[in-house]
Amino acid sequence: MTDWLLRADERGNPDTGIDARHPDGVAWTAGNQVTPLVHGSAYFAALYEAVSATRAGDLVLFTDWRGDPDEQVVDGVSVASLLCHAAERGVAVKGLVWRSHLDVLRFSSEENRRLGADIEAAGGECLLDMRVRPGGSHHQKMVVVRYRDRPELDVAFVGGIDLCHSRRDDGRHLGDPQGVDLAPSYGERPPWHDIQFAVRGPAVGDIEATFRERWSDPSPLSHNPLRLARSGMDGDELRGRPLPAQSADPPAAGDHVVQVLRTYPYRRWSYPFARAGERSVARAYGKAVARARSLIYIEDQYLWSVEVAEVFAEALRRQPRLRVIAVVPAHPDVDGASARAETFGRIEALRVLRAAGGDRFAVYALENPAGRPVYVHAKVCVIDDRWSCVGSDNLNLRSWTHDSELSCAVMDADGGTEFGYALRRRLAREHLDDPDVDVRDPVAMFDAYRRSAAALDAWHGAAAPDTQSTVDRPAGRLRAYLPPRLAPLQRQVAAVMYRYLCDPDGRPARLRRDGAF
Repeated sequence: MTDWLLRADERGNPDTGIDARHPDGVAWTAGNQVTPLVHGSAYFAALYEAVSATRAGDLVLFTDWRGDPDEQVVDGVSVASLLCHAAERGVAVKGLVWRSHLDVLRFSSEENRRLGADIEAAGGECLLDMRVRPGGSHHQKMVVVRYRDRPELDVAFVGGIDLCHSRRDDGRHLGDPQGVDLAPSYGERPPWHDIQFAVRGPAVGDIEATFRERWSDPSPLSHNPLRLARSGMDGDELRGRPLPAQSADPPAAGDHVVQVLRTYPYRRWSYPFARAGERSVARAYGKAVARARSLIYIEDQYLWSVEVAEVFAEALRRQPRLRVIAVVPAHPDVDGASARAETFGRIEALRVLRAAGGDRFAVYALENPAGRPVYVHAKVCVIDDRWSCVGSDNLNLRSWTHDSELSCAVMDADGGTEFGYALRRRLAREHLDDPDVDVRDPVAMFDAYRRSAAALDAWHGAAAPDTQSTVDRPAGRLRAYLPPRLAPLQRQVAAVMYRYLCDPDGRPARLRRDGAF
């Protein structure tokens, strides 16, 4: 495992207690069962079952970037009602939600505030947390459910899916009926592709410990005097009440090894559990990518940043048989100047990857069977089917250095390839519209994606859109990704916005100078 996973000393954060929890001194846990939940509908259904099964004395902990209290987790049950009913029957419900920038900037300040108020009224606690770098966010998305007298049922959910609008889509990609406003190309009900891990076993204790470190931080929830004044007027909680003592880790549940990875930025008002920040997400990618020999499979919302792309480019240069597949959104989530800034970052990252890999690197977008672009919000990486990672982090500097993030790397206990291959095949079946596809061979996978995208691209190019018929539409949902061109002036403005707004660097100055994480 030490060939692929970080040792405790490689995490680069001596202030955290997450690895010290393990009596054997390793920075991961064995004996876990990890289930990929592809799409928000699968995750929300599992979350509903887990929280609904709680009783008085049980514990529900969650962190979120955005929470919409009225989002339906299952028909007739909203996020707020699910959590509030748990609190009302004596479950300790504790939440940390990013306080968010103002709604006028297309963020979610009021939604997050309403969710917190609903939970507080039901007897739980939900803090609006703005302990971030300027321009940063708390981006972790986890729910931990601990059953006081039934530890064999304990579960933690980790991934990229927020408890909010637009996330409850399924494999048909018709979109969540409660959609958010994205760029017009995605329509009023944007199709949404995402993934979450359900984790059972001892790793639940590590994920809970991550929540507890943030919850127990004695720092003010914000250093902005205007925000603190608003909190005082609104009666917001400014500090959480102490949590009950953490119980023993759940018993072994399976044969998966799990390493919990985080990002915390370096801040002037430092985190007591990460005084110089933590970049174990970036370090874990660096170590695992360096081991790649045959195939790296990526799904990512952004795939920006030359610095991050260079990690993969170096592997392509070093291993002449290595192939890399990336699946990204066809368009940014919004139009305008910020979209051009995002496009600039991706153009630069793809330039580096194509120069290193040539025709061994391929990047695709997704559309649903009706031809509507699918917004890829997933954050997935599978390397040689041995190391798989799902979480909240995107492949950019913001996620690797600047915001708070949480991910889980998973391996088979015997060092095998069954978990990674099953995850990769599950995603390939959907994207290729072929439930029987066999893509165990990396070259077969690479070629199958290329052929499928070429066929669908050719079909789109063969006739005017108003004369196309879905009858002769080829199977598959992949399209070759081609970023739009930027005019010279657009490019200059986009470069500045990209560096300072879209993809800031949260590393200490020494690491920036050294190009290290």
